[in-house]
Amino acid sequence: MTVPLPPLPPTGEDEHYRPGGRSIADIVDTEHRQLCELVRRLTDPDLEPAPEGGLEVLTAALSRHLSAEEQYLLPAVRAARPEDTERVDRVIEGDAALLTALKAMTADRLADVAGRVRRHVEEVGALVRGLREVATTEELIRLGNRLEIAEEAAPTRPHPGTPATPPWNRIVEPAVGVVDKLRDAVTGRPTYLGDLAEPTRE
Repeated sequence: MTVPLPPLPPTGEDEHYRPGGRSIADIVDTEHRQLCELVRRLTDPDLEPAPEGGLEVLTAALSRHLSAEEQYLLPAVRAARPEDTERVDRVIEGDAALLTALKAMTADRLADVAGRVRRHVEEVGALVRGLREVATTEELIRLGNRLEIAEEAAPTRPHPGTPATPPWNRIVEPAVGVVDKLRDAVTGRPTYLGDLAEPTRE
């Protein structure tokens, strides 16, 4: 089955051509593990102290992650596996609720956000496994390239009112992302997992 893709560079004439980059499935799986680990570091009472700037980084990382998934992963699943359409709709609804919770997040509301993150990882993980079954390696890599580009342009703050489906989210989200990044630069806000200190190993 061919997964409908956004406009991308031509693949060339060679039938053995393989684009460079990482599979969208591998990227999403890796990010899910990283997000769950950060949530664990922020909520596990046995892992004190919580990383400085952890809430800011969780907010930014989740905002980018959800935006990019909604721009490229979820439309690909919807197109490639029509039987998963209702599950995609539920994920989009859950993402909106997660962004709303994230926008109002404080330390005492972190448990609610953490639970929503874990549900997101479980639900989207199932969709990713289904996409692996029907998409070619080349399609997954090309989608992965688009996902990574989208993440770099995505908002770093939750905006639950923005469009959640193409084409409008691919237009609105990068524009909102520019404003967020300007605010980040002015305030020195940490937004990447790499900005956090590594946990101390005993």
